[in-house]
Amino acid sequence: MPLTSAKKRRFFLRLWLKHDLPAGISVFLVAIPLCLGIALASGAPLYAGILSGIIGGVVVSLVSSAPLAVSGPAAGLTTIVSAAIISFGDYRSFLLCVIVAGIFQVTLGVLKLGVIAYYFPSAVIKGMLAAIGIILISKQIPIALGYDRPDFWSSGLWSMFSSKNFFGSVKNLNLHLTRGAIIITLCSLSVMVFLQAAKQWQLKWIPAPLLAVVAGIVVNIVFQAFASSLSLKATQVVDIPSNIFSQIKLADVSRLFSSAAIWRTGVVIGLLATLESLLCVEAIDKLDKQNRITPVNRELIAQGTGNIFCGLLGAIPVTAVIVRGAANVDAGARTKLSAFTHGLLLLLSVLLFPVALNLIPYASLSAILLITGYNLTKPKLYRNMWSLGMKQFLPFIFTIVVIISTDLLFGVSIGLLISMYFIIQNNFRAEYRIQKSTTQGIDVYYLKLNTNVTFLNKTRLRQALDKIPGYSVLTIDGSECNFIDYDILEIISEYEAKAKARHIELHLAGIERVNVSAIH
Repeated sequence: MPLTSAKKRRFFLRLWLKHDLPAGISVFLVAIPLCLGIALASGAPLYAGILSGIIGGVVVSLVSSAPLAVSGPAAGLTTIVSAAIISFGDYRSFLLCVIVAGIFQVTLGVLKLGVIAYYFPSAVIKGMLAAIGIILISKQIPIALGYDRPDFWSSGLWSMFSSKNFFGSVKNLNLHLTRGAIIITLCSLSVMVFLQAAKQWQLKWIPAPLLAVVAGIVVNIVFQAFASSLSLKATQVVDIPSNIFSQIKLADVSRLFSSAAIWRTGVVIGLLATLESLLCVEAIDKLDKQNRITPVNRELIAQGTGNIFCGLLGAIPVTAVIVRGAANVDAGARTKLSAFTHGLLLLLSVLLFPVALNLIPYASLSAILLITGYNLTKPKLYRNMWSLGMKQFLPFIFTIVVIISTDLLFGVSIGLLISMYFIIQNNFRAEYRIQKSTTQGIDVYYLKLNTNVTFLNKTRLRQALDKIPGYSVLTIDGSECNFIDYDILEIISEYEAKAKARHIELHLAGIERVNVSAIH
């Protein structure tokens, strides 16, 4: 019996209250510091990061069909965004690039080019998730220990381990360790771990990250009242200005066609945002327990629409973000209402109660992100990938190492190349086989071509034909092939003359002869 509209509304309301509201709150708590931090790292105004989070949560989720992905400002774009802002020397000119990036993404979606996401192997996507988990954990450890300066990882993860950087960073970290922050981190972590492990927790509808944050706030208030030496400094709690939107700069759309550099930069931003978004939704789909698949072309239109709004309203570009998406899945989200809820909460928080948000310790937020990072890179994931063999493990582990060493896109590209190597290697071995028998003292060879034989098989096929001895019989059977590349037909046609000279009796089945007389 079909549900009535009233029953549907009650069903979705219960679903939102039980799952998507708590998940939206969890993602909101994760998004606040990320929005501010990415804006700072990009050299953009603080409000631009918050505004991107609001647009990513409200606008993108309304257009998108992604059930669990969450959009917002992305750390992967900070380098190109900061370079573009400096290059143009005018933030309003940079906003025009964001509009162009959005137009580019919408065009890709309309042309149905989002299928590029399906060409990334599972091992590479899992490696990307694991690498992001490692980076997330490494970035949060100094904050969890009370380090309140943004320069701890400024030299990069690997270069930090050079003798000069390592000892210098450890010395700085030791000087800035805060016992109060460490205690708050441990309290928040304990709350998160306990609630995730407690199967019969009566208040399961209350998100664990929210309780972890409340625990951190309460502990810091206790420190301020009874142990001032342990209380946190102003730089160790969230700091949102009360007038954060008072100086918003809007794009001057009349200058959209004033410079080719605007369009060049916009296309580059759009391309990077597209790849990051597609990789993200593919990865988040793999975390979805209901195995739902995001329509990628619709997602590109949603991301492009979001970036057009970002450019028009003065925000930095958005993408689907793995950290937010993973936190969303981890918090038990069921539909895209959780992403919408997080965007709405971002808007309400900065408008109605920024003072309350400024009580949140960064240590509590780092505890939430440490758990999220661990869930992305659990040890059992590595054991599972190892058990699948080198063809799966090597792309997986190389993706992780290169992403950590360089950046996400380059790491994914290397992982993809390694996966392609194994595909090509398998293709060399699988697309033909040779059987040998003896009839009346004469060697008889049967070479069977399988499915699709391409130019990638040229070298091995030529070597195999050259090994056929003289005074024998050879049959080359391509009758069951779906496709035989012209290069292969050319090699076989050339081989007929060689076979005759070596007294090899050659038979062809299902193979078209081609004219090789004009070959130079």
